[in-house]
Order: sequence, then C-alpha cells, then structure tokens
Amino acid sequence: MTERLDRARILAGQHGIDALLVTPGADLRYLTGYAAKPLERLTCLVVTQLGCHLVVPALERAAAEASGVEVPIVTFGETDDPYAVVADLVGRADVVAVDDQMWASRVFALQEAFPETGFVLGGQLVSDLRTVKEDSEVEALREAGAAIDRVHARMGEWLRPGRTEREVGADIAAAILAEGHEQVDFVIVGSGPNGASPHHEVSDRVINAGEPVVVDIGGTTAKGYCSDSTRNYVVGGEPDPGYLAMLTVLQQAQQAQREHARPGVTAESVDAVGRRIIADAGYGELFIHRTGHGIGQETHEEPYIVEGNTLELEPGMAFSIEPGIYVEGQWGARIEDIVVCTEDGIEVLNNQPRDLVRL
Repeated sequence: MTERLDRARILAGQHGIDALLVTPGADLRYLTGYAAKPLERLTCLVVTQLGCHLVVPALERAAAEASGVEVPIVTFGETDDPYAVVADLVGRADVVAVDDQMWASRVFALQEAFPETGFVLGGQLVSDLRTVKEDSEVEALREAGAAIDRVHARMGEWLRPGRTEREVGADIAAAILAEGHEQVDFVIVGSGPNGASPHHEVSDRVINAGEPVVVDIGGTTAKGYCSDSTRNYVVGGEPDPGYLAMLTVLQQAQQAQREHARPGVTAESVDAVGRRIIADAGYGELFIHRTGHGIGQETHEEPYIVEGNTLELEPGMAFSIEPGIYVEGQWGARIEDIVVCTEDGIEVLNNQPRDLVRL
C-alpha cells in the first residue's frame, strides 16, 4: 500500500495539489487497505508532500490497526475538533483535493478549517491509479468472476415458473454469499416485461412459463473486489420467436465487442462495434445505455465504455462488456462479461454460456 500512497503523492504534486484528503470508501481502501465504515465521526487519510497520516476517532484506532494500515495513525477524542487535527497535519496549503464521495458536511467543515485554501475534486487523481490493475488485483477479479459464475451455474435450483422474482432473488443473494462473496451488491431478476428495465431489481411478479428472464448479479469478495455478470434464461417453455431473433443479434454484437477489445483501441470504439450491429438489425433505439464500465473495488469505475470516451485501452484495465436490447412492455436481454485487457487482447473473467439458458 505504501507504493500506492507514494504514487498518489507524486501525482498530487504534479497537479499542484498540496494535500489530498480521503474519507471512507473505495479510494481509502485502495490506498491503505482500510475498509473504514462511514460514520459520523471523521476518518480521513491526509496525503501531503511531507508524508501521510490517517486521522481516526480514538475508539476506531484498534480497527484501523487491525486492517494493517502502514501509515501513522493520529487519533482525536470525543470533544476534540477533528478538522483542526487535519489542518495541523496539512499546514499551509493553497490547494486541497478531496475525494469525490466525501460527504458535503465534511467538505464544508474542511473549508472552514482552511478559509484561505482552494478546494478541488481529487477523485480523478486516485482513479488514474486505480484504472490499471496490478497483478494481485486481476487475480482478485478472477476469483470474483469465478464466484459469480458458480451462482449462474446454479440458477436451475431457483428459477422456475410460479415463483416470484423476489423469491428467486432471495435465493440468489444467499448463493452469492455461499459461493465466495463477502457481501451482495445487487440482484436483478427481470421477468417478461420487467426485463425491459435494465435496473429493475426484483418484484412480486410471478414468473411465467416461456417468458425470458434477465438475471444480473454481483457482489464484493473479502479482498474488496467486485463481480458483475448478466445472463438470460427461460423457464418451462419456449420464448417468442421475436425475442429469439433479438437475442441472436445481441449475441453477435457482444461477441464482436469482445473480439475487438484490446490494447490501443479506444473505449468508445468497443461501444461502437456492437452498437453498429444492433442498429443495423433495427434495434438501435432499444440499446439505451453504454456498453460497459470499469470494475475493481467498486462495481462502476473508470474506464467507461461509451461514445465520447477516447481513452485508449491498456493492459490491466478491467471493464464490463454488456450490450442490451429492451422492448418496453415485452422483454429485454443483456449479455455481460467482465474482461481484463492483456498485452495482446483480453482475458474474459465470466465464462458461463452466453446463449439463452433453458431451464
């Protein structure tokens, strides 16, 4: 972790930032290994050109030490002003960067503690570090991908006609934990017309025979890395021919995107390859979201695979490839894999069948 902090300090200096302040969240865990809880008492990593300190409430010292943080820990008592502690550690500063997810109340309190200082967002600075994964991070993503694949492989245990989406979703959530995740991040079970809502989650709707079901699931492992994979199912019957024709186009688009993705191509070009196939088949207006998002200690992070993102892919970048087609009032479909850019292509971390799974 000290290497990551050193890189953060160097980047901050290059951007004219005197101090980087990071509160609980993925950035703090990435930089220190400490998965601190976002409580009303301030926890804040202070990164300056002179060094790094972790400011925590006195009652949180033991938890911080147990996480294995490798920076000096500075505590404050119940009646102390934690923002004054941060100000003392920072000293005089012209520019202070704060993490993008910092609570507004924290930002205002820091501005009062630094009345002559300019504040900027520091999220992009840390994102620049997090976007290209280290070997250990790729291995953690492999493990997360294999764990969520095991859940998809068990779908026949729960998904059947007559059950509600909510009942199926509860079983899936339990399996996400049983198969190697520390927490469940989301469970989407979109049956029939509910499949046309990309972020539907679950409802009390009863799943009927022969209708397609979109299952998009993910969680976070004990190492702090996320999974995210979508597959399409049908239970107890054969779906409408119109749906099958649509799904065939979607499979072609997703395969073309996987084959195109490699170092040196832009993020937006991966999106364009699949979007063109879908549009040429007459479904262009029904592909209503970007092709993908980066993934790591957060389910959604850089790089985003979307039109307008001219970022060139590099080895170590991890992201989803998940085109979708959604017909309101009828059905939807999405195929999602997490992939990691290698030296000459990609490694696909989700390997359950991409065809329609009949149960």
